Amino acid sequence: MAMTNGFPICSLLLTALLASVQIAAAEPVKDIVVFDFEMMDSSAAAGIIPQDEIDTRYLVESTQVAKAFLQSSGAYKIVDAKPAATEVAQAGSLRSCKGCEAAIASKLGGELAMTGIVNRISRTEFEMVIKVVDSDTGIPVAFGYTGLRMGANYAWPRGAKWLMEQRVMAKLSDK
Repeated sequence: MAMTNGFPICSLLLTALLASVQIAAAEPVKDIVVFDFEMMDSSAAAGIIPQDEIDTRYLVESTQVAKAFLQSSGAYKIVDAKPAATEVAQAGSLRSCKGCEAAIASKLGGELAMTGIVNRISRTEFEMVIKVVDSDTGIPVAFGYTGLRMGANYAWPRGAKWLMEQRVMAKLSDK
């Protein structure tokens, strides 16, 4: 008797589950160009101590952290930015090219463009910004900022992880 009474409920639950899976599968995956994170050095030593291989390594790791969050969400496909390396180099830096990242991402087939900037304030104080813009309009769709204090460049990937978890992914899911 309990089996007969439970059957309609199980049937309804199964139908609802299948419908939700179909709706989730129907949501389109967005193509996003994730540009290599950049360093801006506004410290007093900026003109004396240049970006070194350790800084570069942690910028690369920070970029990879952001890409991993996007990929693991299942909602984004990473578009390779390397074919635009010459254009990016000609721009100088994406942080000061007045929105050129959107046009470059659009040419690469991306719907969105992500940039990341680490600003060195001193040897133990940094800021990190991750920004995602619509490649057609250049309008920001997600933005995250954090200050990193009492650390060093090895903290940049952790900062990227925190920003992706706490700021960027939540704002992207709202769009």
